[in-house]
Amino acid sequence: MSKIWIFALCASLAFLSGCASDGGRKVTRLDANSVTDLSGSWNDTDSRLVAEEMINDCLGRPWYSQFSAQKGSVPTIVIGKVRNKSHEHIRVETFIKDIERALINSGKAEFVANSNERGDLRDELADQQGNVTAETQKDAGMEIGADLMLTGTINSVVDQEGGEQVVFYQIDMELTDIQSHRKVWIGDKKIKKYVARSSVKM
Repeated sequence: MSKIWIFALCASLAFLSGCASDGGRKVTRLDANSVTDLSGSWNDTDSRLVAEEMINDCLGRPWYSQFSAQKGSVPTIVIGKVRNKSHEHIRVETFIKDIERALINSGKAEFVANSNERGDLRDELADQQGNVTAETQKDAGMEIGADLMLTGTINSVVDQEGGEQVVFYQIDMELTDIQSHRKVWIGDKKIKKYVARSSVKM
């Protein structure tokens, strides 16, 4: 056997050995809307489903028809603070975006930027003054004021015995009239998860 063939054989064996030492990792693409729950912790499915259910409940309650009858228009809503008081590090921003999406997709409410976003928009508006053409420049003082503010909290309780664990989440949301400070809707959603022994880190 020639030296060239021996070298090629050794190189092939080294490549295959390297692949085998990768730990057998396999990556499978999943539908972004599929339910995937590996750890039992709060995840993207919880965030999306809770947001959709709570917004549907909120917009289906009596306050909505009363508002429409009195104002003759759909309500304009801004999202205030959603606080994470649970035992986990939860990215509240993702939950807020799911709420915003559910609100907009409902077609039953208008939605305006929150205080942080308004700051960026006002900076852009100020930057336009004297820097863009008169035809495309936007005027200050034309913002739409929100009628209602949506706020909420995420809480959790953990019950663990040995390697078994039950995690209980409670999400509370409130919709408040900005002018009168009257609460027009209070909703909650509860989630309970049992984590099997083999899944709990000891």
